[in-house]
Amino acid sequence: MRKWISASFLAVLFISIACGAFAEDAVAKDKKKAQDLIQKAIEHIKKAGKEKAFKDFTAKDGGFVDGSFYIFAVDFKGMTLAHGGNPALVGQSMYELKDADGKLFIQEFIKAAKEKGNAWVDYKWSNPTTKKVEPKSTYVKRMEGTDFFLGCGIYLKK
Repeated sequence: MRKWISASFLAVLFISIACGAFAEDAVAKDKKKAQDLIQKAIEHIKKAGKEKAFKDFTAKDGGFVDGSFYIFAVDFKGMTLAHGGNPALVGQSMYELKDADGKLFIQEFIKAAKEKGNAWVDYKWSNPTTKKVEPKSTYVKRMEGTDFFLGCGIYLKK
C-alpha cells in the first residue's frame, strides 16, 4: 500500500511539473509571437507610413490581427491611435484606465516605452475567451523618433 501511495504521489508530481513546463513553454511561444507581430508592425509603418499602418492595425483583415493577438498604438498622452482588438477605442483616451487591481497600466506602458524603449508590463484584465479576469502581459515598444508606442498582449494563464 505504501509503495502504491509513493508511486501515485510521484506520478502526480511528475504530471504537475510537466504541465508547468508546458505552460511556461506556451507562454514563451506567445511572447515571441507578440514580439514578432510588433516587429512586423514597425516594418509596416516604415514602408506604408503611419496613417495607412494604423488603419491596417485596426482592420480585422489588415494583417495584424491573429486570433487573440493584435496590435494597438497609443501616444504618450494615452490617446489610442490604432486598436486591432477593439476599433471603437481609436480616438479614445486610455490614460486613466485601470486593471482589476486598480493599476494604471496604460501609464505604465507609457513610462516603459519612454524610459526603456521596450518592455513587458503585467496587469490583470478580463479575458474575452474565458470571461474571467486573468493575468496578462503586454509587450510595448516605442518606435524610435515618435511620440507613440505599439503594443501586443498575451494572457498568462494556460
